Amino acid sequence: MENIDVSFPGLGLNFSVNRVAFSIGDFNVYWYGIIIGAGFLLALLFALKNLKRFGINSDSFFDCVLVGLVAGIIGARLYYVFFKWDHYSANPGEIMSIHSGGLAIYGGIIGGLGAACIMAKFRKINIPAMLDIGGMGFLIGQGIGRWGNFVNQEAFGTPTDLPWRMVSENTGNVGVHPCFLYESLWCLAGFFVLLLLSYKWRKFDGQMFLLYLIWYGLERMLVEGLRTDSLYTPFFGLRVSQILSAVLVVVGIALLIAGLRKAPPPRGLAPAGGAPEEAEAKAEKTADTKEKTETPDKPGNSENTVKKPENGDKINDEEK
Repeated sequence: MENIDVSFPGLGLNFSVNRVAFSIGDFNVYWYGIIIGAGFLLALLFALKNLKRFGINSDSFFDCVLVGLVAGIIGARLYYVFFKWDHYSANPGEIMSIHSGGLAIYGGIIGGLGAACIMAKFRKINIPAMLDIGGMGFLIGQGIGRWGNFVNQEAFGTPTDLPWRMVSENTGNVGVHPCFLYESLWCLAGFFVLLLLSYKWRKFDGQMFLLYLIWYGLERMLVEGLRTDSLYTPFFGLRVSQILSAVLVVVGIALLIAGLRKAPPPRGLAPAGGAPEEAEAKAEKTADTKEKTETPDKPGNSENTVKKPENGDKINDEEK
C-alpha cells in the first residue's frame, strides 16, 4: 500500500499516511485496528478506575466487557453491511474484510450495549450505573478511534474553503470538511464535560448515559449532513445516522427530565416548593427531639431522682 499525501493547506500542515502499520510476512497490520484498539484500552482503563465510585464489581464488569466487545464488532459490521447490501450482495467475499473499514459506530453501540446489558442482568450488575461508565467510555473510544478514519482517508465531508479544510488523493485533491476531526474533538470534549458532571451533578443512575446520547446525538445529527459516505435508508433517501441521532436526542432529553424530577433533592434542601431554611430548621428540631427521646437519664442527673436515705437515718411520718 503506497503512502497518501494529506494536507491542510489553510493551516500549513502536510502529512504522508499509510494504512499499513507493519507487516508480518504476507499479513498486514493496519493502523485502523491499532487506533481503535488504543481507544478501547483507554476507555477500559477509565472504567476500571471508576468502577468503585459507581458501585460495580470489577469481575462481573469484565464479563460484560468481553461479551460487549465481541457483540459490538459484529453489530458494527452487520449494521454497515445491511445498509450497503446492494454492494455486499454482489461481493459477499468482502463482508468479513473489516480491516479496510466499514464499521458503523451506531451498530457497535447497539450490539455492544445490548449484549453487555444481558450479561449484566445475569451477573446482577446495576445496569444504569454500568451504562453511565459505558457512555463516558464510548466518548473516549470514539474520540480516538476516529483517527483511524483519517489514516484510511475516509469519513470526510463536502468541499469547503474553510482554513482547516483537508486535501488528499481520496478527496479528489479538493478541500473538504475533515468530519473525522469534528467528531473526535467533540467526543473528547464531551468526555471531560460528563466526567466533571459525574462528580458534581449526578443525581441518578443512568444520567450520564442519557447525557452521552444527547451530546453525541447532537453532533452526529449535524456532522452527518456534511459527509459524502453516509448510509441511507432504503426509503425516502434519508441518512440513517441523522434519523437515529434525532431519535436518541429526543428520547434522551425526555428520560433525563423524567429522571431529574424523580431524583431525591440534595441533603439539606427542601422538597420542591419549600424553603431551604425551613427544611433545615425542621431537620434540626427533629434531631433534637430524637436525641432527647433516645438518650436515657443517668442516675443522679435527673431532677426527679429520689435520694435514698442513708444508713441510720429515720424516715419521718411525713415522708411516709
